[in-house]
Amino acid sequence: MQVLCRRRKNNPLLVGEAGVGKTAIAEGLAWRIVEGQVPEVIQDCVIYSLDIGSLLAGTKYRGDFEKRFKNILKQLEKEDHAILFIDEIHTIIGAGAASGGQVDAANLIKPLLSNGKLRCMGSTTYQEYSNIFEKERALSRRFQKIDIVEPSLDDTTKILMGLKPKYEAHHEVRFTNKAIRAAVELSAKYINERHLPDKAIDVIDEAGARCRLAPASRRKKTVNVSDIEAMIAKMARIPEKSVSSSDRDVLQKLDSKLKMLVFGQDPAIDVLTEAIKLSRAGLGAENKPVGSFLFAGPTGR
Repeated sequence: MQVLCRRRKNNPLLVGEAGVGKTAIAEGLAWRIVEGQVPEVIQDCVIYSLDIGSLLAGTKYRGDFEKRFKNILKQLEKEDHAILFIDEIHTIIGAGAASGGQVDAANLIKPLLSNGKLRCMGSTTYQEYSNIFEKERALSRRFQKIDIVEPSLDDTTKILMGLKPKYEAHHEVRFTNKAIRAAVELSAKYINERHLPDKAIDVIDEAGARCRLAPASRRKKTVNVSDIEAMIAKMARIPEKSVSSSDRDVLQKLDSKLKMLVFGQDPAIDVLTEAIKLSRAGLGAENKPVGSFLFAGPTGR
């Protein structure tokens, strides 16, 4: 909101990994404006979302896209309190440009951004920002970059608690508070290729859908921790027993289980398990690997 209130360069650019809530921030701002929960200076603002795909659809001839986009910009320019939101804003670079031409959506919007006649919010990922958007210096300098980091476990839990009534009404089930917390913690632990809160939301959504699809005679009315564990195991493609077991139990028996599978290498196993236990205890550096090991020896040992 502070960036939107600036006199110049009042165009915030939300940059973060997919699933961390960039679009949700823009939607949340729109909701707060409607509810009157914003400072007086932006109480009269209206946020418009631009769909580049719809603008490009059906543009057969050169100039069709430019005409459509210019009409939208003219209309927004007439409104004193309009804010344009462009999700995946890197897509405007090159959008609508004819073969060999330089007139694209980015070049059409630049003049309005430079003279302050239009406020624009955008969102993109770090990869698209560095590979595409940042290289368009004339456009990127008109925006104020805001890094959107992945929320913590506690913040994600609060987000899911706020969303819980909507998913309960949709799936006609009840999520326990422990199930919500388990969805956050287990998704953060086992689903590594995605980010919070998106992956935790998907877990409770899938768990609710699974309960609703069950036959009426076996349909559960409450989603508990065991249901979340089963869904995490399915999504992460790991044995369900691995999810339900506590770290303490697994780590206590780790060296003995390895020694039952690998014989005659007790010193090496002890070094390996000690490094893992130190890491899980939080004594290792977060930005460094758990350990780097070189297993040297003759073939067959």
